[in-house]
Amino acid sequence: MDHSPAAKRQIVFINAAHTATHYCLLILATAVLGMLQQDHQLFGSEYGPIMALGTAMFVIYGVGALPMGWFAAKFGRQRMMLVFFLGTGFFMAVAGFTASPFWLAAALAAMGAFAAIYHPIGTAMLVEAAGEKVGRAVGLNGVFGNLGVATAPVVTAFLAQSMGWRWAFIVPGILCVLVGLAYAREKPVDMNAGRGPAKPFPTIPPAVVRRAVVVLLAIAAVSGLVFNAFTLLLPKLMQERLATSPDLLPVIGALAFAATLCGGLTQFTVGRMIDKLTLRRVFLPLAMAQLPLMLALSFVQGPLVLPLAAALAASIFGQVTVNETMTARYIAPALRVKLYSLRFFIGFLGAAVAAPIVGLLHEATGNLAATLLVLSGFSAVTLACALFFPDRQEELQPELWNAAPAE
Repeated sequence: MDHSPAAKRQIVFINAAHTATHYCLLILATAVLGMLQQDHQLFGSEYGPIMALGTAMFVIYGVGALPMGWFAAKFGRQRMMLVFFLGTGFFMAVAGFTASPFWLAAALAAMGAFAAIYHPIGTAMLVEAAGEKVGRAVGLNGVFGNLGVATAPVVTAFLAQSMGWRWAFIVPGILCVLVGLAYAREKPVDMNAGRGPAKPFPTIPPAVVRRAVVVLLAIAAVSGLVFNAFTLLLPKLMQERLATSPDLLPVIGALAFAATLCGGLTQFTVGRMIDKLTLRRVFLPLAMAQLPLMLALSFVQGPLVLPLAAALAASIFGQVTVNETMTARYIAPALRVKLYSLRFFIGFLGAAVAAPIVGLLHEATGNLAATLLVLSGFSAVTLACALFFPDRQEELQPELWNAAPAE
């Protein structure tokens, strides 16, 4: 990428928005542990029902992704990104001031509506700016997203322990609004500027595109559920298996951070690999690792939980980079925002099921083993998708598509 300073700042804000998106969605997963200690008169003393308060947030987050292509066309991508920062930050902070479970769920739902803006619009802007190095750009962007995933438990745990669970929502909400105010000062910029004339998108055989899109949409639902469930249950898993004392909330956050950080670093590595290898050759090993790791984590206790969770995070998060690059490789630029909207809509509906699954299964069984076994079944679907995805060398040399056979 070779951009003007203004375009580079836009990319910085896009990456920051990715961090904010994943951070805000995971505050509740750790804050619930503080709420059980500090405010059980208001929220009760059971983990599952409090976790279920995030269900509407994830449902609206998923449904809200669907119309974003239309909103981007009508109001402009940069204006929608400004709305993302201000709306997400405002309702994140509002969640900290709520006085009942109903109003907490409502504030989280409103936050989810604004957070839905980022992925369809921000990802399309990033891919457009990346030029030929899509994998590297998406991988780096993934690192920023998983910085939000990784820091959410540790920062939330620190704020909840030192200041109270409400401040775990208020402080990052204020910071998100401040970033939005800084973004408001940026002038609209052409993200393609500085790269010269764009190469025409190749004509890919329709049968190949259909096969890729089928896998893309199938994996969206499955990976959305697995990704969200794993990130939601991770703090509780660390508490159950490694830090059983309720006074060790910061330790729980730190352990979840350490495991999740491996996923973020993997996304950057996978992004660089994608620019050199076909998607299937990166996707398949990650999918093959996920199933046995998920099964092992269902049963293991003690110190082995941390390396297993770290390896599983690497597999799950690495696949995110592969999945987002699929659209850039097989879908023409004019249709990408719409397909990103559809893909994230499906993915986030899968993600919306994660909170009640984690909460209800934990309430029914008293631990997370059953939840991880259920997720193992979805990991098997991920492996089937990886086996079915096309393995075409034309991905790396698009000019060869014009002479390529359909299969």
